Amino acid sequence: MDIETLKGPLLGGLMIGAATGGWFLLTGKTAGCSGAIYGVMVGERGEAAWKFAFLFGLLLGGVGLALYMPSALPESIHSSYVLIAASGLLVGLGTRMAGGCTSGHGVCGIGRLSRRSIVATCTFMATAAATVFIARHVAGA
Repeated sequence: MDIETLKGPLLGGLMIGAATGGWFLLTGKTAGCSGAIYGVMVGERGEAAWKFAFLFGLLLGGVGLALYMPSALPESIHSSYVLIAASGLLVGLGTRMAGGCTSGHGVCGIGRLSRRSIVATCTFMATAAATVFIARHVAGA
């Protein structure tokens, strides 16, 4: 691997770290997607507005990427939409059970050296690896 290959991921990581670190320093809150979605869905008093803005910003970032760098996105999706929806629901259930998602635990929690977040992120990653292995090598998906 050369430096040209690493520039994009390094820049992205620095931007994510700066954004979540700045958010934490300014508000004392961690930037987690599942908590933001939950807060918007239940209309958390005093929280729903900023959580909606957070999610809207993520959506705008995706739209911006699609407009200005479409080659970074896949040309087509090779899974059924039913499978994608079911997977999303299972991920949502899992993040509620874990008290957060990979952005909250993996980026913010590990950055704060939270043992709970380190265990949760290791569990997320091990489950993801097992799921991919089963889907590709056992189920043949």
